[in-house]
Amino acid sequence: MILGTGLGQLSQYIDVDTVIDYQSIPHFPQATAPGHHGKLVCGRLSGVSIVAMEGRFHQYEGYSSQQITLAVRVMKALGIHFLIVSNASGGLNPQFTTGDVVVIDDHVNLMWDNPLIGINDDNLGPRFPDMCRPYDEELIDRALQIARRNNLLVHRGIYIAVRGPSYETRAEYRCLRRMGDVVGMSTVPEVIVAVHAGLRVLALSTVTNMCLPDALSPTSADDVVTTSASTEPKLRAIVTGILEHETQIQL
Repeated sequence: MILGTGLGQLSQYIDVDTVIDYQSIPHFPQATAPGHHGKLVCGRLSGVSIVAMEGRFHQYEGYSSQQITLAVRVMKALGIHFLIVSNASGGLNPQFTTGDVVVIDDHVNLMWDNPLIGINDDNLGPRFPDMCRPYDEELIDRALQIARRNNLLVHRGIYIAVRGPSYETRAEYRCLRRMGDVVGMSTVPEVIVAVHAGLRVLALSTVTNMCLPDALSPTSADDVVTTSASTEPKLRAIVTGILEHETQIQL
């Protein structure tokens, strides 16, 4: 799991075996974004063995796409079978509101980079991975079912990834709305590498601010962190529900 903005508090519910600081892991970048603590948490959650990144990396921190996605390669080598990713996003769809959760079913990469550029190692994945369904349909459906069972309002939508770190202008929001439902500064590089590695992916986004160009108000990083933290119970219910289902399958 990548515990981005919105799921960071989930680590306190993990039955922890080991916690490793990123600075202790060779070649690992350091997390500098607000709310990202920079620890790899290994243990069990809902009876499932997990590896959780307590904090992720971003292009706006100065890291390359290859550096950003190294952790996904490491987790794959440790034996994970699927990846759950969370993020904070700005709401482009006027039917959404601050505090809503969106299950991502597709994305648009506007980060002008791809972590697979360069020489391909066929041992890690194919040269030209197919991206027609980067987000696992079964996991999406299960997440929506869990939300309905818990009376949680959850949307399904398209995530647009930009480099940041500045928030967008009104004109940019108008343009982005034609392409998707939410916009953020992460997730897509990790998802591309996960697909390349043959992993199933579920991505959950918290709408921390609305990006309606005709009714736009200033946004701050503190507001984003505060809003995302308030939605943690919703995300936790979905994630633990997914893991409990995996436990039943294993039994």
